[in-house]
Order: sequence, then structure tokens, then C-alpha cells
Amino acid sequence: MKRIVTGLLAAGLLLHAAPTPKKALLVLSKGDLVLSIVDPVSLKVLATAPSGPDPHEVVASTDGKFAYISNYGGGAYNTLTVVDLIAQKTVDTVDLGALRGPHGLHFSGGKVWFTAEPNKAIGTYDPTTKKVDWVLGTGQDRTHMIWVTNDQMRFYTTNVNAATVSIIEYAGAGRGGRGGPMGEWTQTVVPVGKGAEGFDVSPDGKELWTANATDGTVTVIDIATRKAVQTIAAEVKGANRLKFTPDGRNVFISTLSGKEATIIDAAKRTIVKRLPTGRAAGIEMQPDGTRVFIACTPENYVAIVDLKTLEITGRLEAGKNPDGLAWAEQK
Repeated sequence: MKRIVTGLLAAGLLLHAAPTPKKALLVLSKGDLVLSIVDPVSLKVLATAPSGPDPHEVVASTDGKFAYISNYGGGAYNTLTVVDLIAQKTVDTVDLGALRGPHGLHFSGGKVWFTAEPNKAIGTYDPTTKKVDWVLGTGQDRTHMIWVTNDQMRFYTTNVNAATVSIIEYAGAGRGGRGGPMGEWTQTVVPVGKGAEGFDVSPDGKELWTANATDGTVTVIDIATRKAVQTIAAEVKGANRLKFTPDGRNVFISTLSGKEATIIDAAKRTIVKRLPTGRAAGIEMQPDGTRVFIACTPENYVAIVDLKTLEITGRLEAGKNPDGLAWAEQK
């Protein structure tokens, strides 16, 4: 362990120390209920802003100027918290109405895509109109995480209790010739392992991998055929998140049930290494492929891993119980 970096704060103190850099790491603290803006060069917390209750996931807008936080509560809450990353302050709370338990987030097409777990649905929030402008049901139990293509023509969700992945694709203009989100959509439900939660799509867009927390396995789905083609006995019970490295070479899996992160060779489907990160949840890849940040929620730190050596190089302290992570890059 080469370096320990501290960032935060006496309890309740919000920081505004320096301007937000063009590229920034965002870290949610479930214990302190704040979003930390971290300089990825100095690895210091530059500012914090209130996150709202039970913050789980965070996503940045495409221009890197705003962050959106899901206030989950297992269905107790129905809000998204909005943080201005330039002004370094919380600026809005979005009321989702009857859509409760927002969790998974993705920003695409100028909108925030989110899951509403108890509703078995996904929705989109338009920051321009400040309205939820579209909702679609999956019919699957505990629709949890979401990933959307750049053209918004396809998206994927993991459905934890249903042990499925939904592949939902735009099928053209609907009744009355209405296109876009108001058009027709088709859903393919792919059975996977029990407890499917964390997932990612390979950088080439050909495969979707999901970590199955109950089974401790990883399911590989061929996106072209919309079928599961392999189950990897990865021994990752309690798996929380799964992420491809930017080059597609390796896959990282975190778990809250063990003290190691698992690294799998994506081509060979074999375990490369288990890293002693501690019990962990959120995973965020640095886009340039140099590092990965792993939020070790019960351990109260974020582990920093060098993607070339696959070694832990330090820890970042960004509040109690860090969880959701995101990368923001100003355009």
C-alpha cells in the first residue's frame, strides 16, 4: 500500500476548497449523506454537497456540469437529487411522484434514465423541462440497474429477484405514427443466475456480463442472439458491481460478502486475480484506462487500483460508507 489520501471533514461540514477540475471523480457517502467531488490528480476531496436521503447511485450529465443522485431507501423515497458540479452545490430535488425506489442511473440523449424498483419500471427525467417524460414497465421483480446505448434505441436492466436481464429495444413508431420514446418497444427477458445485480456491456457492444450475488456466478449474454451463452463459476457470492476495463481485457467484480475484488480475463473467462480491497460495492473505471476506483462501503474508503499492474496503490477517504461512483468530464 503506497498511499493513503484523506479528504473529508468534520461531521456535517461541507467543503468548497477549489474549483471543480475538467475531469473529476464523484463519490457518494451513504454515511455522511454527501457527494464528494474529487480531483483525480491530487486525489483530494475538493468540495462536498448534500446528497439527499439514502444515496445509492450517481451519474454525471454528458457535459460534466451536473450530477444526479438516486435516493433509494428500498422504495421509501421517490426523489433524485441534483448537484451543480461547477457551483459545487445541491440545486434541486426531483419528485418522481408514484415512481419509488429509484436506483440505477444512466445519462443518455440529454436525459436521466432511472429504475423504479418497486414499480418494476424505468423512466426518463428531462432536465430541460424538469419533468419525468416517459415510463416503461419491465414486469420483472426488482428492476435495479440500467445501461442505455448512445442512440437510445436499446437499454438493459438487471432484475434482481426475478433473476433475469431485460433487453429492451425500440421497434419503431407506435399507434398513430408516434416515434421516439412514444413508439413501440420490445422486451427480451433472459434468465440468468439468482441475485443478478451488477452488470456491464463490453466496450465492443457484443456481450453483457452480469454478476449473480446469490449464486456467486457470472452470466455472459451474447447481445446479437439475446441469449445467455456461458456461466462462469466465479465464486463471487454477495457480488455488488461488475465493470469491464476500458480496453475490454478484464472484468472487475466487487462483493460485500468477502474482502476481495475478483478480476476475470474477458477472453479466456478465467480468474486472473483476487485483490484484497475489503468488502466493496461501487466500481468506476478511469476512462483513460490507468486506474479503477472501488468503493469499499463497510471499510469507509475507496481503493485505488493500477490497471496495468493490477495492484492496489492507495486509498481515498471520501466520507463514511462510500458507495456510488461516477466520472464527470466537462465538455
